[in-house]
Amino acid sequence: MIQKSRPLLPALAAFNALLSLTFGTFAAHGIKDPQAREWIMTGVLFQLPHVAAVFALLAWKNSALLRSCALGMGLGSLIFAGNLYALALGAPRWIAAFAPIGGTLMMFSWLGVVALAFISDRLPPER
Repeated sequence: MIQKSRPLLPALAAFNALLSLTFGTFAAHGIKDPQAREWIMTGVLFQLPHVAAVFALLAWKNSALLRSCALGMGLGSLIFAGNLYALALGAPRWIAAFAPIGGTLMMFSWLGVVALAFISDRLPPER
């Protein structure tokens, strides 16, 4: 499945970039509530760097583990930031219970990158 998701990863990263820039701009110019603005800016703070990370990982090495990590980062940042954006737009507070899922997914993805950095020279080349 991950092999077939190659077009999905750049699209996911680009969607995360679009979403974080849209909400960041909205917070700067259209949100009056300080709590809502803080939630949005926290989402942007976590989401936008993971966009760059996904693109960098895709350029680094062709491996299933790496693509899985990039997918985890993209989905994790989307879930985490999306929950904060939803809160800022008035979603019920219980929606925040899903944010840790996104954060955990991002952390495990980075752990996978750490592991890959140590074992990548021992992996067989992929086709």
